[in-house]
Amino acid sequence: MSKIYYTKEHEWVAVDGDTATVGITAHAAEQLGDIVFVETPQVGDTVEQGAESGVVESVKAASDVYAPVSGEVVAVNEALEGEPGKVNEAPLGDGWFYRLKLADPAELDKLMDEAAYKAFVASEG
Repeated sequence: MSKIYYTKEHEWVAVDGDTATVGITAHAAEQLGDIVFVETPQVGDTVEQGAESGVVESVKAASDVYAPVSGEVVAVNEALEGEPGKVNEAPLGDGWFYRLKLADPAELDKLMDEAAYKAFVASEG
């Protein structure tokens, strides 16, 4: 079973072995409202932890998506191209953005677990 980590920018990463699946949290999707466009990196791209790795646009706003960990992109969720609303419907499920091969598992130590993330969201007001 994969373990899920969270960032302060409201991305999540589910790690299973050396593969990580990335998306935005339910909180982020809720704050954005109806998502109308998602841009992901391309398969073969290398992303760096904390660097911009995509864009999500809603009827309210556009927001950058940041890579929670570094690695090489091995898959993208092509379904989001035609159905970006999947992010609203299932941000931790069918609404994932991309998968990558982890470059440095130690980077996960900089992220939050679910309890810490919930406390962080609550502290934001």
